Amino acid sequence: MLAALLCLVPASFFVLGVLRDRRRLSNAIWLGVTLVMLLLLLANVGQDNPALSLPLALGFVLAVIGLLLLPLALLANGVVMVRREGRSLANLLSLLAGTALLGEMVYFFWGISQPSDWIRGSAIGLFLVSAYIAFLFVSLLLYSVIYGRTGRRSGFDGIIVLGAGLIGSRVPKLLANRLDRAMRLYHRERGAGRTPVIVVTGGQGADEEVSEAFAMREYLVERGIPADEIVLEDQATTTDENLRYSKALLADRGHSGRIVAVTNNYHVFRTAVLSRNQGLRLQVIGAPTAWYFVPSAFLREFVALLVRNPLVHGLACLVLMAGGLALPQLA
Repeated sequence: MLAALLCLVPASFFVLGVLRDRRRLSNAIWLGVTLVMLLLLLANVGQDNPALSLPLALGFVLAVIGLLLLPLALLANGVVMVRREGRSLANLLSLLAGTALLGEMVYFFWGISQPSDWIRGSAIGLFLVSAYIAFLFVSLLLYSVIYGRTGRRSGFDGIIVLGAGLIGSRVPKLLANRLDRAMRLYHRERGAGRTPVIVVTGGQGADEEVSEAFAMREYLVERGIPADEIVLEDQATTTDENLRYSKALLADRGHSGRIVAVTNNYHVFRTAVLSRNQGLRLQVIGAPTAWYFVPSAFLREFVALLVRNPLVHGLACLVLMAGGLALPQLA
């Protein structure tokens, strides 16, 4: 009974949070807590139910195998990213994460076997910190998928297409996917009798021949979107500015109805969180992304969300590390 109650409480907070605003960052945390409590509940029930024992044991074994293979998968993805996209820091994230995770695993299994209390404590502390970060990552990943696959898909008066880097003056595949998704939305709204305005937003980078917004507008016009139904916003350099400046342009044109922002699927939830922080009411829809690009891209999104609350997460990691260091002394 107590285990069921412990599962029901975070589930209730999760449902209430989603009903109040799907873009709340805390929704992801409550989802994660609910899933952890549910796993504990199933484990508790499985002890008294032989029919559940085997499936639960099998699930546990598969989870352990998956965890052990994860750093290798990240390393492999990192190699693919470097070969296809270059050696920028953003493209190295999955490689760095895989290396760090593999190193942490090796240190943990080595450290807990050592006679030194400090080494054993540091191994336990690093494990607890890693578990905390993994919990946040999985929670945000799962909720990002849920957010991206639910919500309104039609009835929009304005469509904001977020920019991405150009190759000279050319729209690359990543950005083209966003524009193609926006065009499908546009034609759907036109078919329903509405005339949505498309805002293309993005400034000009140091290595770009034109602004992202200009290249995006040209891409849309070449594919049959009327130029007078496209608004160009070419000053923004961040997602935060993309949303703020685009919303202002739509307001200047008298568009105060439902708005949708289009980005890539890995970027959907952070965009939604930023829009909520600005007090904007809009839906965010994702476009497909090449499979090899997603791990590094979502790691970048995860880090960007974490650094919004550095004090909270930093304090949590310090407490967990201190607890791990203290455990061998208490044993």
